[in-house]
Amino acid sequence: MAAYLELYHSGKLRERIDAAVSLLESCSVCPRSCGVNRLAGDVGKCRTPREAIVSSYGPHFGEEAPLVGRHGSGTIFFTNCNLRCLFCQNYSISQQGEGQKVSKEELVDMMLSLQAKGCHNINLVSPTHVVPQVLEALELAVESGLHLPLVYNSGGYDSVETLRILDGIVDIYMPDMKYDDEETARELSGIENYPEVNKAAIKEMHRQTGDLEINEEGVAQRGLLVRHLVLPHGLAGTKGIVNFLSKEISRNTYVNIMDQYHPCYKAFQIPSLGRRISPAEFREALSLAQEAKLSRLDKIHPVEVLRIRSE
Repeated sequence: MAAYLELYHSGKLRERIDAAVSLLESCSVCPRSCGVNRLAGDVGKCRTPREAIVSSYGPHFGEEAPLVGRHGSGTIFFTNCNLRCLFCQNYSISQQGEGQKVSKEELVDMMLSLQAKGCHNINLVSPTHVVPQVLEALELAVESGLHLPLVYNSGGYDSVETLRILDGIVDIYMPDMKYDDEETARELSGIENYPEVNKAAIKEMHRQTGDLEINEEGVAQRGLLVRHLVLPHGLAGTKGIVNFLSKEISRNTYVNIMDQYHPCYKAFQIPSLGRRISPAEFREALSLAQEAKLSRLDKIHPVEVLRIRSE
């Protein structure tokens, strides 16, 4: 049973919605705390007014295996982002605003459509700046029979205050851990204090849901799943991130160490970002995760599994 159903039936979901919507008046939904009145249609760093903006939605089979299962993850891609990553692979959505404003009723229709298609979950992609809008739609969707687990799929720059509103609502948290160095985060994503904010958010997400739980069919039901994209020249700070997860979260944290970085958008403005990662850089990242004693790594190439197990 999805976590939010209990809150809905107890009447407490409405309290959470009110708390979230109140953050829009002088916006502090995300850690940027722009202070603009989004209830009046003003926009801050996320460039999103009162209404959420959606670029696309549908069953997705390219996510992590525990989310995809047999029938796909029901993704809703929200337009815009509170980060400014120079290398974003979805930059037309996150940075250039590709998408359409949607009402809460339209969001409900999307959620119910994904459920009707047999998707295993509702995967909210880049939801950080539209949490209030999602919750408003969620209440109506539950009234119409929504029961799938919610996946909160974010860039990891999330407010602990907002995450606490989501306690008992989100089933699966899937944040990025992009950087372990503040200066690098500022240069590559235009953000302050990313490592500090990110780690606090990860701790709160894990406090709420614990380690990732997967049922007998291999489908995730609840818990934390962390994504870490390996960047050229060690820019992502993999060692610090895997050590943090091992020592301060759990050695049983489900981690996807990703090797698909390729230069795009404005990456060529930074010489160190102007190439793909090498096989050696990816192997080093996997070795660092092994040395940190993380036991659940997603998408490891078979040859890497054999190498790691033999050491």
